[in-house]
Amino acid sequence: MATPSALSTQAELFMAFFRIGIFGFGGGPSMIPLVHQEVVKRHAWMDDDAFADVLAIGNTLPGPIATKMAGYIGFRVAGTFGAIVAVVAVIVPVIVAMIAVLGLYGRYGDQRWVQGMGQGVVPVVMVMMAQLTLDFFHKSRAGLGVIATLVMGAVAGSLIYGLGVHPGLVIGAILVAALLRPDPGAKQRRTDANEETAR
Repeated sequence: MATPSALSTQAELFMAFFRIGIFGFGGGPSMIPLVHQEVVKRHAWMDDDAFADVLAIGNTLPGPIATKMAGYIGFRVAGTFGAIVAVVAVIVPVIVAMIAVLGLYGRYGDQRWVQGMGQGVVPVVMVMMAQLTLDFFHKSRAGLGVIATLVMGAVAGSLIYGLGVHPGLVIGAILVAALLRPDPGAKQRRTDANEETAR
């Protein structure tokens, strides 16, 4: 039997991803700032570093990013049932809203207020994306430095927007390079360990 604390966590998960699903106009990337707001800032289920890792790994895998993040975060917070709750919460409202809006559009599509609904939220999404970009820039600058951050950003932008390389491939290549990169302190640690053993 679920405890009151577990039920409260499931309810918080549902409401968090319900809000993401309802207000994530445009889907995909526009939902990421909402996920960050709910998961990192509102509920503190993970910190910025963990969120960035989830976002990076999620972008290398197929499927909608919001669904992948909902499933993983839900599982991390409340296990298998939490994953189900989070995914249902982020998907079902969108399906219901899609049916309702398309019905409304089919009936009142020639009205200016209907045509302006989608256009009106674009500036808001733009600001949210800009804020998230700035947060990630500060995080990257702290870890890599300004020059490395700007160079890597320019290279990634050229590959994605200039050459049409899928973002997942770029992120995957960076992850592989990071895994294969030799640890500069490993040799010194082995030397220290050998000296300690010799004593």
